[in-house]
Amino acid sequence: MFRVIQWATGSVGRTTLRRVIDHPDLELVGLFVYDPAKIGRDAGEIAKRPPTGVCATDRIEEILALEADVVLHTPRISVPYAAQNADVVRLLVSGKNVISVNGFYRPEVHGEDYAGPLREAALRGNATLAGIGLNPGFIAERLALTLTGLMAQLETIECRETVDASYIPAPGFVFDVMGFGSEPAAGDITRGPLADLYTALYAETFGYVARMLDTTVAKLVPDHRLTLAPRDLPLAAGTVHKGTVAATEWRWHAEFADRRRMTHSLLWTADPALHRERDAAHWQIRLRGRPNVELSFTVEDPDPAAPPSRAAMDATAALVIRAIPAVCAAPAGFWQLPAVLPFQARL
Repeated sequence: MFRVIQWATGSVGRTTLRRVIDHPDLELVGLFVYDPAKIGRDAGEIAKRPPTGVCATDRIEEILALEADVVLHTPRISVPYAAQNADVVRLLVSGKNVISVNGFYRPEVHGEDYAGPLREAALRGNATLAGIGLNPGFIAERLALTLTGLMAQLETIECRETVDASYIPAPGFVFDVMGFGSEPAAGDITRGPLADLYTALYAETFGYVARMLDTTVAKLVPDHRLTLAPRDLPLAAGTVHKGTVAATEWRWHAEFADRRRMTHSLLWTADPALHRERDAAHWQIRLRGRPNVELSFTVEDPDPAAPPSRAAMDATAALVIRAIPAVCAAPAGFWQLPAVLPFQARL
């Protein structure tokens, strides 16, 4: 039985909270929230489950005092990228393993000033820090890398994500984290703090892929694109007005030290019809070399009436929950995300 603390109850957090409550091998022992309206409420009520006897708190001191094996860290990511690190350090020092969906796949990418305090905290607390997620965390790091194992020669890796944001009900996520509704005249968000946030996050993806291919990132070039709304677009989270940002494509091109190349992109859109050239699948992976390999896939909820975003939340939660035993058993420090026999130029 693993004792679990759930940290935050947004879209991913509510899903992982439900999985913890429902799981026969997990015991919920704590719940941290940011919303004042949730403080003091039973976790079961927040998760639409029977009462658990665990009440939500916004005081980290109460969380630190709990005996727990792991914290599922699922807050909304925010600018700057390192804003979350102070809380994570305190959790690690208190002896709690941390599984986060907000990075930490390869902290070393950002240098010792960033990675050092996290590593030191983990060693002091005899705890492990792990980054787990769908994208980043799975699409390139595990799925694309596994597919490279089919190749005798590898030249390029391309991973593309397409997300229809019209169904996402959270205004803070759609208009702040995704950047929708931004006024172009007020500033180019592809060159501001939001772009810096995503570059920091996905630099870990490129760094991880390079390491697994036994090379390093020689150059990483942003190539972001914006699409403006041709008319007012009503979304579940609010309205994107004509002339403001209706889609953000965050894209980077990397050149590895061994001259192989990688492109990773995320298209978040208020209306997929604005991008008729895109594959309708949620993710596309294209590998070029010998042979060429392509994969397009999506995840769908078995209930046709369910919100389209629910399947991705379920998939993310599944990855997080299944990592708990491995992370808890790992040595103190940074957890090494597993990949299955990727391409290698040398044996």
